[in-house]
Amino acid sequence: MASFDIVSKVDPQVMDNAVNVARKEIMNRYDFRDTKGSLEYDKKTSEVKIVMENDMRVQHTEDVLMSKMVKQGLDATALDFSKEAYQSGAMVKKDIKVKAGIDKETSKKIMKLIKDSKAKVSAAIMDETIRVTGKKIDDLQEIIGILRANTETIGMPLQYVNMKS
Repeated sequence: MASFDIVSKVDPQVMDNAVNVARKEIMNRYDFRDTKGSLEYDKKTSEVKIVMENDMRVQHTEDVLMSKMVKQGLDATALDFSKEAYQSGAMVKKDIKVKAGIDKETSKKIMKLIKDSKAKVSAAIMDETIRVTGKKIDDLQEIIGILRANTETIGMPLQYVNMKS
């Protein structure tokens, strides 16, 4: 039987490169001149930490970071902007979590899309991955096409790994 796994992960080294390029651009931009802020990526906790003087600069830093992620080939939807920026003394801080793994709500959406496709495959949730199995590779490729067409519904970048026939 043919199978593949659906996962959601971000390569930490590529993410670190995107943050470093964004940090260099912010240091060289005229509107960020004399900024005491910082932009850092913590690989252990998988968080991007932004520290700037005001909310406007935090927002601009997020925009620069997202553009550099896209140029590095990362999906910007991997960032979780749900936490608000908070004041810490004279600085404004914001912690942005980098999503890794498929949570339960998203896996339910994916399972529903697979079931609604009427393809002759079976899917099973295994922790933070979903394994899809079927008799024909064409059925599996049909599922991948359906999931790629519904990326805005899912709201998370997906990768398709371990394709076996």
